[in-house]
Amino acid sequence: MKTTPSTRRTFLKSGFAGIIAAGAAPQFLPARLFGAQAPSNKVTLGCIGLGAHGFAVNLKQFLQEDDCRIVAVCDVFGSRRTRAIKAVNEKYGDTGCAEIADFRALLARPDIDVAVISTPDHWHVTMAQMAMAAGKKVFCEKPTLTIAEGRELADTVAKRGAMFATGLEDRSVIQYYKLAEVVRNGGIGKLQRIKVGLPTKPVVPREEPAPVPADLNYDLWLGPAPFRPYTPTLTDAQVWRQIRDFSGGSLTDWGAHLIDTAQVANFSENSSPVAVTGKGNIPPNVMNSVPHTYEITYTYANGVVLEVSSSEPSIRLEGTDGWVGNKGWLGRLEGSNMDVYRKTYEAGTNKLGKMRPREHRDFLDCLKNGQPPMYTAEALHRLSTTLHLGAIAMELGRPLKWDPKAEQFDDAQANALRQRPSRHDWKRGDKS
Repeated sequence: MKTTPSTRRTFLKSGFAGIIAAGAAPQFLPARLFGAQAPSNKVTLGCIGLGAHGFAVNLKQFLQEDDCRIVAVCDVFGSRRTRAIKAVNEKYGDTGCAEIADFRALLARPDIDVAVISTPDHWHVTMAQMAMAAGKKVFCEKPTLTIAEGRELADTVAKRGAMFATGLEDRSVIQYYKLAEVVRNGGIGKLQRIKVGLPTKPVVPREEPAPVPADLNYDLWLGPAPFRPYTPTLTDAQVWRQIRDFSGGSLTDWGAHLIDTAQVANFSENSSPVAVTGKGNIPPNVMNSVPHTYEITYTYANGVVLEVSSSEPSIRLEGTDGWVGNKGWLGRLEGSNMDVYRKTYEAGTNKLGKMRPREHRDFLDCLKNGQPPMYTAEALHRLSTTLHLGAIAMELGRPLKWDPKAEQFDDAQANALRQRPSRHDWKRGDKS
């Protein structure tokens, strides 16, 4: 689902023809902490969560940046830590990276500037809050788990004046940038309707409880989520993403990508829809507890309608003078008039602004120049809120109205679903 750095570089090098044809202040630390080869002005990172995306995208991309250094890796799976340590040591040519089993021990280290959080969704906000309390800057994956915790996160970042960046790339992916740019600058006239397709994810058969593998600290994996017995595939991302205690399915996973582009194109990235309806289907006798298939309709204050359905990744933006869109992740740009993609805009008149570098590079640049990152905590909260509105509408099975300023529904039962209780006894986990 995520574009890799090499993929993005390929698109950038191909120029505009390739877009259409292919789919269009660091802390200064003593050198003794790193060994003789490390300059003293490198931002130090501790990577928490070393699964597929945490390892293959976040860790590997930060390893390619010359002005930072990964000094610790952490995961509840020992095998993942071993794999990550090997990759880091091979890159730096030494053994200076620490292997840490419990993220709280990583956050306690004074030699770490930044916590890179690539855990399952239910950990994102709790861990980010703990990292900021420990004085760390935070680079954290999307999405939030609830509306309430997203608001709490954004408020904490603002109150602390903390540096928080979301690990999301769409605004720096050329295809999605161009779609938003065309629409915001009037290339299809007045925007009227947006259609987004999101992948239909697997149905997961029920499993019987099983012994916890010796390689896994399961209590710490669960963390603030309600306790449930371990089952053999539960910690696989294809499984936990389909369970409400941990995630929101493809709506909050893939939706964080394509719906972000929809909202940016609609000038609504700093707000939310004002009404939502939705219906979803959860098959019986499965582990899934979020809808497997669904249809959601959002209405924005400016009258634009966003239709979201489970199908295949796609986005289509329709206006009074035509349409633009693409099919598939990084798919070829399409439209009623392809000339709209060829128009260029001066910096002072472009209603989208300049495309920023990939999220890892953008974050490191912002640490130096003090500018807000591409996706702030507030941006993460606003985007996630739109996704959660759809999930709540599906759960209740009735139309809902939403006040983006007050962040409240017109429905008491819906308002109660803005938050969920957390398990408070997870902190007993071993810190060794």
